Amino acid sequence: MHAFSPCPPPESRLIAVTADDQALAPLSKAHCHAGDGVLHRAFSVFLFDPQGRVLLQRRSALKPLWPGYWANSCCSHPRWGESLADAVLRRVREELGVELTAPPRWRFRFVYHARYGAVGSEHELCHVFTAPIGAATPHVDPDEVGEWRWIAPAALQQALDAAAMPFAPWLPLEWRQLSPLLRADPVAG
Repeated sequence: MHAFSPCPPPESRLIAVTADDQALAPLSKAHCHAGDGVLHRAFSVFLFDPQGRVLLQRRSALKPLWPGYWANSCCSHPRWGESLADAVLRRVREELGVELTAPPRWRFRFVYHARYGAVGSEHELCHVFTAPIGAATPHVDPDEVGEWRWIAPAALQQALDAAAMPFAPWLPLEWRQLSPLLRADPVAG
């Protein structure tokens, strides 16, 4: 069992959780990602344009974990006391400069753990969402996003199969579960 540190400032309080997503305590982001990490609530969003392409982002070189790796459209954490839906809207706006015109749709959740050398770890109970982006053009925060691109789902699958780009470890895990759901129930961009 982890000893929880004193309560961090409100803007950096993440939510330590149990494996069944019961909130335990507010923890600092640094504490959640140090060493092997503490299981905490997170989310990933896949945004789709009207042509059905998914938005990928290359994580900024300033990111401590997986800098320069390609990931889904947006991923982050809700703050202590913040709903997942509100956190998704906030971070899409902050990272990508986009206001979603439709509510994000929850698809599934899963737990994963990935270590980034001696720097730290992701140990997350991650909720995965999809949303249409319409005709909006991202205006990214360069501290968060190094670059971005649209990619067709089939091309993303081929790139993942070939390990054609440096991908953040959560992206293949999420796409493996999300892809069949999208075939049955696609996102209208």
